[in-house]
Amino acid sequence: MNAADPSLHILAPALPEAEEFTDAAKAVERLREIYDISTRFLVEQFSDSIRNGRPAGRIRAFYPEIRLATRSFAHIDSRLSFGHVAGPGVYSTTITRPQLFSNYLEQQIGLLIQNHEVPVIIGPSNTPMPVHFAVANDTSVTVPQDGAMDFTLRDVFDVPDLSTTHDDIVNGNGWTYPDGSMPLAPFTAQRIDYSLARLAHYTATQPDHFQNHVLFTNYQFYVDEFEAHARHMLADPRSGYNAFVGPGNVVITRSDQPLPIPAKLPQMPTYHLKRRNGQGITLVNIGVGPSNAKTATDHIAVLRPHAWLMVGHCAGLRNSQRLGDFVLAHAYLREDHVLDADLPVWVPIPALAEIQIALERAVAEVTELEGYDLKRIMRTGTVATIDNRNWELRDQSGPVQRLSQSRAIALDMESATIAANGFRFRVPYGTLLCVSDKPLHGELKLPGMASDFYKTQVSRHLMIGIRAMERIRDMPLERIHSRKLRSFEETAFL
Repeated sequence: MNAADPSLHILAPALPEAEEFTDAAKAVERLREIYDISTRFLVEQFSDSIRNGRPAGRIRAFYPEIRLATRSFAHIDSRLSFGHVAGPGVYSTTITRPQLFSNYLEQQIGLLIQNHEVPVIIGPSNTPMPVHFAVANDTSVTVPQDGAMDFTLRDVFDVPDLSTTHDDIVNGNGWTYPDGSMPLAPFTAQRIDYSLARLAHYTATQPDHFQNHVLFTNYQFYVDEFEAHARHMLADPRSGYNAFVGPGNVVITRSDQPLPIPAKLPQMPTYHLKRRNGQGITLVNIGVGPSNAKTATDHIAVLRPHAWLMVGHCAGLRNSQRLGDFVLAHAYLREDHVLDADLPVWVPIPALAEIQIALERAVAEVTELEGYDLKRIMRTGTVATIDNRNWELRDQSGPVQRLSQSRAIALDMESATIAANGFRFRVPYGTLLCVSDKPLHGELKLPGMASDFYKTQVSRHLMIGIRAMERIRDMPLERIHSRKLRSFEETAFL
């Protein structure tokens, strides 16, 4: 250490040494202990630096990590698509917010221990924790912008580093940790922390409120319907739902409580109908466009939801369709372009049987139509997603020919993006749309053109999404997270 240069002197908290665990619950408890020590240290040191100026040395704390070493090629029960590593080697993952992810971590660690019959090793990682993420949950502390303090923040504290915040693991780029260990989980701690911060910003609700089943919509009407349904559920003690949360983290637990609307709504207003162990439903109003759809799913993916569905409006492309008809996507024509660099357009995005069945049965339940009669109001086919809302104003010969060749029956700006990102992030996905206009047949989105049939169907649409999610919730986890979304060499964690 050079005493003349205080930046070379590192102040760090005393953390527990790495230790083996064969009990998943105790392993998670140790992860929490290490994380809490690190975050508490950074918050205290940062608060002190605000009061008293630049510290005497560099301040650094580390994320906890899970490590697994196995020498066996033993065959693992292949019915389960997760919970085991592919072969001998050393595997690891950095961990953040273990309290938030406690159920998930305990389940995934428990499967590793059970399947490989070796302990996991819990200890501090070599990955520094950015001070911004450490203080994110302490509302009394705010990290000022660079230049607002009497020293440069990054000279003393670790700050977010986008060069180490990436999707190389989920994109299958063969990424390994600097020590050569292979990834246990699809996201690193820094990537998760980055998304948790973005989620709070875009949705105006804390990540803790997000549920395992996520609905996306592009129309405000669904928000109003969702709140009405939530109040009905809160009034019924048998429903299992225990709270409703709106933007600004406003929580109500009774059906008659007011839900104030913030003076300034976030970019993607989000609402959560909560149930024990996160088994409720989250609704995100992503607005219009593939960029918003990608942004929302990029960040929600780190929460490892069990399913997400798009329930929005679309343009019907067939003369036989009516306003208010439903479209169940079984294929996607991707002309949204926002994921081209991460998932080439030649990659097929398959329909997932479990999701399709849940959606079709939900339509039958809500509309009270079955079998062949369902064809009166629902078509199954290709949904095209584009990035140009006013495509009708250009020469239509090219787009219309492509739509016809693809056998597309509907067109929107979000569904293929949400499905493709579900495929990329291994999150089960599906799409049920409602026809709101027919641009190729002169029925445009203009005031007064909606029929009574259309208005009735729109009011049913959200309920179908909710019923589908409740069916999915009741399925075994291994059935939902099947091998359809897993590649040749996958992380052990979902």
